[in-house]
Amino acid sequence: MAGTLRKRALFIVNPNARSGRRPIAPVREMLESGGLTLVDAAPTDGETLSDVISRMRDACDLVIIGGGDGTLNSAAAGLVETGLPLGVLPLGTANDFARTIGIPADPHDAARLILSTEPQPIDLGEVNDHLFFNVASIGFSAELAGELTEKAKKRWGKLGYAIVAARLLARSRVFTAYVEHDGSVEEIRTMQVSVGNGRHYGGGMTVEHTATADDGRLDFYSLEVDHWWRLLALLPSLRKGTHGKWDDVRAFRTTEVIVKTSKPRAVNTDGDLTTWTPAHFRIREKAIRVFAPSNGNRDFGLIGNVRANAVS
Repeated sequence: MAGTLRKRALFIVNPNARSGRRPIAPVREMLESGGLTLVDAAPTDGETLSDVISRMRDACDLVIIGGGDGTLNSAAAGLVETGLPLGVLPLGTANDFARTIGIPADPHDAARLILSTEPQPIDLGEVNDHLFFNVASIGFSAELAGELTEKAKKRWGKLGYAIVAARLLARSRVFTAYVEHDGSVEEIRTMQVSVGNGRHYGGGMTVEHTATADDGRLDFYSLEVDHWWRLLALLPSLRKGTHGKWDDVRAFRTTEVIVKTSKPRAVNTDGDLTTWTPAHFRIREKAIRVFAPSNGNRDFGLIGNVRANAVS
């Protein structure tokens, strides 16, 4: 970090993240040697990470968060309110947001990136006033989020998603939803509706293979399948983000969409159930700034060693 004054970084590590208990001292030393003064803080009773950021806004110049997508989600409102730039140390189960914007999976390499890049403007999604980094879903993914416990995440990692998903598939059923967007209203029968801001979600799934977190668009898709086994055929495309080409997948891009259901259904935002239908989605363009490679320098397939070399 250039300049004669050391920048103050609010430093928050979620000890409950899957990798949150790994030795963090070397990462701290790297950041401090690079010119940062780390200010430790943690939520008190009843506080969220957003509350901590708002409370400490005058004591820091940036925020560094060690954790996964759920940890980042808890900090989103505070980052938007204060305008403080964000540095990410990926310590969670999936780290889908980090992968989307080209942050290295290794925390040491991620720390080097914080020290060597300028913060980039990043969009956020919003549903019923709840912000999200990656994706918000109704249906199967929301049921998965409700059943995938923190204990299972920490024990099984990404495999935990597959174990619980397999159990849920056999009993999943389609539901009716009404989708309003761009001047039209459509009635659909679907197993899952998803609205993505970034590219990756769910520990390896892809919302849309060309999506970025700074394109000013939401990517909508609906899995309109008749039988659960149809999802097995779709799985390779869901991982690649090319499912929009299938006849039983409805997909489009927009900046705002409303999803209504006959009875309230839970909405999953970045892995946590946060609100219910009717769900009003919209894009929040350039809502926060994140230390990341510029858009043209991101390599979404080779996050690890390539990024380590790029910032060394």
